[in-house]
Amino acid sequence: MTVELRSVVTCPHCGHQANELMPTDACQFFYECKGCGTRLKPLTGDCCVFCSYGSVPCPPIQAGSVDGRQAVGCCNSTLD
Repeated sequence: MTVELRSVVTCPHCGHQANELMPTDACQFFYECKGCGTRLKPLTGDCCVFCSYGSVPCPPIQAGSVDGRQAVGCCNSTLD
C-alpha cells in the first residue's frame, strides 16, 4: 500500500484550498487557513486537521495503524 503524503486542506469557513505536505511522525492539531486566517482544529473523533478537512487522511490512518478513526501511531489519542 502506498501512503500519500500530500492532502488538499479545504477551509470550512471560506472554502480556500491549499495543497499541504502531511507530517509522517506526528498529528497536526492546528492549521491556519491561508485564505481567511481561521485556526482549524480536528473535529471530534478525528486525530488531526488532515482527517477532518483534507482530501486525504493522515499517513497513520492510511497505513491502517488505527483503532477506528483514532490514530494510534501518531498521537495516541484524539482531541475532543
